[in-house]
Formats: sequence, C-alpha cells, structure tokens
Amino acid sequence: MKSNSSTWNSALFTRAVLDSFRKLDPRVLRRNTVMFITALGALLVTIVAIHDALAGALSGFTVQITLWLWFTVLFANFSEAIAEGRGKAQADTLKRLRTKTTARRLIGNREESVSAADLRKGDIVVCETGDTIPADGEVTEGIASVDESAITGESAPVIRESGGDRSAVTGGTRVLSDRIVVRVSVEPGGGFIDRMIGLVEGASRQRTPNEISLGILLVALTAVFLVVVATLPFFARFSEQLAGQPGAVSDSIPVLVSLLVCLIPTTIGGLLSAIGISGIDRLTRRNVIATSGRAVEAAGDIDVLLLDKTGTITLGNRQAVEFIPAPGFTAADTAAAARLASLADETPEGRSIVVLAKESFNLRQPEPATAQAVFVPFTAQTRMSGVDLPGGRSLRKGAADNVRAWIESQHGTWPAEVTASVDRVARAGGTPLVVSDGPQVLGVVYLKDVVKGGIKERFAELRRMGIRTIMITGDNPLTAAAIAAEAGVDDFLAQATPEMKLARIREEQAGGRLVAMTGDGTNDAPALAQADVGVAMNTGTQAAREAGNMVDLDSNPTKLIEIVSIGKQLLMTRGALTTFSIANDVAKYFAIIPALFAGLYAVSGGATGPLSILNFMGLHSAESAILSAVIFNALIIIALVPLALRGVRYRAGSTRSLLARNLLIYGVGGVIAPFIGIKLIDVALVTLHLA
Repeated sequence: MKSNSSTWNSALFTRAVLDSFRKLDPRVLRRNTVMFITALGALLVTIVAIHDALAGALSGFTVQITLWLWFTVLFANFSEAIAEGRGKAQADTLKRLRTKTTARRLIGNREESVSAADLRKGDIVVCETGDTIPADGEVTEGIASVDESAITGESAPVIRESGGDRSAVTGGTRVLSDRIVVRVSVEPGGGFIDRMIGLVEGASRQRTPNEISLGILLVALTAVFLVVVATLPFFARFSEQLAGQPGAVSDSIPVLVSLLVCLIPTTIGGLLSAIGISGIDRLTRRNVIATSGRAVEAAGDIDVLLLDKTGTITLGNRQAVEFIPAPGFTAADTAAAARLASLADETPEGRSIVVLAKESFNLRQPEPATAQAVFVPFTAQTRMSGVDLPGGRSLRKGAADNVRAWIESQHGTWPAEVTASVDRVARAGGTPLVVSDGPQVLGVVYLKDVVKGGIKERFAELRRMGIRTIMITGDNPLTAAAIAAEAGVDDFLAQATPEMKLARIREEQAGGRLVAMTGDGTNDAPALAQADVGVAMNTGTQAAREAGNMVDLDSNPTKLIEIVSIGKQLLMTRGALTTFSIANDVAKYFAIIPALFAGLYAVSGGATGPLSILNFMGLHSAESAILSAVIFNALIIIALVPLALRGVRYRAGSTRSLLARNLLIYGVGGVIAPFIGIKLIDVALVTLHLA
C-alpha cells in the first residue's frame, strides 16, 4: 500500500481546504478545547462587527480582527485535514479492493457460489488460478502463488501454503497459480482491509495518553489566560481612574478576544491532532499499519528490542552446506538419514538439507519403506523432526541438546567427536543439527547463515538511543554467542521456545522497561500480545497478525528499528512544537500588553506615558500591536504544518542532548520569532495604512 502522493498534491490540498470548512461544525471543534474557544471568540467578534455595521460604526480594525480570527480556526482545521488527506486517499484505494466477489464455498464435498459478504467465520472456500480471495483466512490445504501488490505495493507474488508460518491470506488479493482451500477467519466487516480503511481514515484513532495529558495542560493554560483576560478590564479601569485618563486603555471585545487568542496555546492546539495523525501516516507510508496511536507512542519510549536472529540479524534461510559424519559412518550415511528425517520438516533449513543430499549424493528417490513411514514434523517445542520407519527404525534430526536427550532416552551413547563437531560449527557462527538413527549418532549437519551488512552499525545507533537489543534464536548458546558478538547485540536468548520469549518479555516489563518485538508465527502470538509494541509480519499467521499492535506489510523484521525512530520522532515533534507554542505565548504577552498600556500616566497631553518604555519593539499603536499579533498567530500555524507532518528531524543521542538541542532551537527560537514576526507585520500594516 505504498503511496507516492505528495503532501501538497493539488487533489489533497483541495480536499483539505474543503474539510477545513466542514470542521467548523461545533461537534467537531469541541474535541479541541483550545480551538473551540478560539472559534467562540471569533463568533463573538463577528457579532460585534455585525452590530457595529448596523450602527454605522464599523471599523477596519474590527473587520481585520474578525477575518484573522476565523483564519486562525481554519488554518488549525487545515493542518488536521491535510494530515488526514493522505490517509483518505489510501482508504479510497483500499475501498476499490472491496469489489463484489463471488466465493466458492465448500459444503461437505459440494461447492456453492455465494457472495463474499455472505461468508462467516469458519466457512471453507476454494480459490484457484485467477480467483480473488474473498475474505481473510488460513490456508488449510494446498499451495499457491498470490498477488498482494494491491496491499503491499510489491509486484512480486508471494507463496501461501498450508501449515507453517505463511498460511494467512487477505481478502481482496488474487491467486496467480495453483489451488488452495481457505478457512475464513473473520466475520463480515472485520477483515484486514476493513480495519486498514478505518485506521488510515482516522475513524478508529483514539487519543493517546500523552495527547490526553498534553490536552489537560493546554486546557489549564487556557483557563489561566481566560482569568487574566477577564480581569484585565477591571485592572484597566482602576489604572485609568488613578491616572485620571478614562479610555486610555483599549478594552473592547475585539481587543480582549484577540488578546486571549494570542495568549492561549493556539499554535500547539491547532497542530496537536495533525502531529498524531502524521505519525501514523509516516508508518503507513513505510507499509506498517499501526492499530492505535498508543502503539506508535510506545515505540518512541521503547527500552528493549527483542529481535529474531534469522531474517532480522542474519540474512535468514539458513542453508545446509556440509554433512559431518560421526565415527564409524560416512557423510553419505549422514546425508541419507538427514534427508529422510527432513521430509516432514517444512522449514527452509529442512528443505535445504533435502536439496544438499540430492546434489551431493544423488539421493533423489524415496526409499520403499517410506510409504508406510510415520513422519514427525518439526515444532518449536521439540526442535526436532524425523520419521518412524517400519521395523522399529527411528530417524531424528534437530538441535544437539534435543537429539542428545532423545538418544539418551533410547539408551544410546554420545561420542565425544560429535560434541567437537557441534562446538566447531557453533564457534564458526553456524548452526549444528545432529542426526541419529535410534540410539546411534550418525553425524552433524552444518547450517550456515550470514550476518547482514551494516546491522552492527544500526545496533550501535540503537545503543546511542538508550535501547538495549536482545537477539532471540533457537540456536545453541555457542552459536548464539558467536552471532551476537559479530552483530553487536547487547544480549541474546538461546534455544528460545515460545514460553521463554514470553517469560523474558514479562521479566523486562517487571523491571519497568517497555519492550518491542517482531514475529510471524502462531507460536509468537503470546509474546506479540505481551510486548508493548508487537510487530507482526503480514506473511505470518492470522494469530500473529491479530496479536500484534502493528502489521508490517513488507514482512521485513528489521523495520522495527525504523518504527522506533518514527515513534521517537513523534514524541520529539510534539514536545518541540509545544515548547515553541508556549515560548510564542510568552513573547506575544510582552509584545501586546506594553502597547495596550503605553498611553497611561501621560502628561502634558502626550500620547504616551512612562509605561511606553516597555514597548521596546516600538510598535506603532495598541491596535497595530494587537492586529500584528493576531496575524502572526494565524500565520505561524500554517507555517508549521509541514514540520508537524514531516516531523522534527531525529538524530540518535542521549535524552539530555536532545532536550538541550530542542530547547535551544524551539524554546529560544519560539521566544525570538514572534518579536521579529510581529514587528515586520506592524511595519507592513503601517506602510499599507491598515493600522
């Protein structure tokens, strides 16, 4: 679901402008307290302007204030609308996938044609070459090539097959070859595409805890300035009475509303929603679907990353490269037994053993005895596969410790030479698998994998972020230690079972740390559900996709590192713009208030008094100061929209250095920018005779 649309694409821009007006609906505005109060202020000034116009006393100042206050509200709506725009465009694309599809539902051995909308969870459907898969489900029979480009954006077809971790299929994708039988796993309207549409449209986006906390802060600041502005007329009257200068301070409704709008945090109030939406959008454009903004935020606070070794740290798809015989046996004996023991092993490693045996020893035809054999498939718990042949012969192939336990249960012996071979392979960073025939060890299979280029530097970057990395692998400790040292991870979990993964996550969380992990199999589902950020691979099982709170459509486990960076960028952007907004308010306070009271205590009929020294910006008049501040307040929102959508640039570093950098740029910059901007606008207004 890759999108090439630009932020300022003309269609998106037009849609955002129209949505800006639609969002003037009070039912929409009230979700944002700051902008709701701004809109009420704009409405109040509009009423005053209409009253003055009917009385023939309408001033240009009131007209301009009215227009700029409404522009402030519209610009805030625009920032949210433009952030939602790309999501809506993606949703439109997805909706086109929901065509009316006819499904071939199986009832016993009989097929019937039904609408895809009539399918229910648990129904069995048949899909053949050219068919559109009618609903999300699991392949229960067969293997097929499937086109998922409409969702992932990748033109290359993928393989979907029964069993294993690549059995999940998505409604709306198309079968390119062969035949599969699919069990529907969702009710109508609950499919993956339906959920994606809801997420990218923002319909199901809930405010995150950080947004709620910040919203409370903004409401509190707004309440404070409401009190300040509400009491200002009384203070002005008192000061005028002491000075004997009635009317020296302008405290009309347009002035007071303008002052309130300039002092409350309208900048961050107008951009807050856009920041949250754009964070999810940045993930979506990287083909990651987050089920909630909470998950994106949690990614920014992650302390520990759990990563599978195969396919994440290494290139994956470990390949058998050598058969190492035990004493008394040949490499051909080891290869023949390993091949038979791997026939029921659907993992890439198991398949590579069969291929190597064929290529090295021309072992191609099945033995006659295998027709009555009982195959033992590989599982994450047993970490072995094998076959039980007629006559009581049992072949096993798997991890050294598990096979050793099997041999000892058969009252067999474990040669020291096999231990040496296992250690040699493990120290080389390979994975040793031991092959046995009943109580006898036949030899070792050497599986080789390669650490990805540049992965060590990426882990070093994570370390600079303060994130600890833990490699998860089913390998023995020696192999795991060798790969961990080469890759530069901080820790590793060897011979990991699903229960061990879950226990490790809980252990880290009990220590107050936030944990992220990736997974694609049903056995990863408990750990994905337990992790604070669980990224499920789209190629994985339905159980894994439902357990995680993110789905990677590209099924690239290393993308977890990008997800963490986007989460941190989201938090930094929100913090930076909040700092900028509050700093702006402070600067605008010192720009407006002195200009308002500059005429107090004037002597000898002068226009200004001693308080005019506080008007160090030299603003032309109280009206021009207020109008300049209101204009600046509106324009700064629209000026910051690209930054809110793009996000503050994130560089790996300590929290202290990042805080210092942002305070310098957005804190100090937020104080300086209004002084410069308001002064320039004041000069322009005077030059154009608008104030």
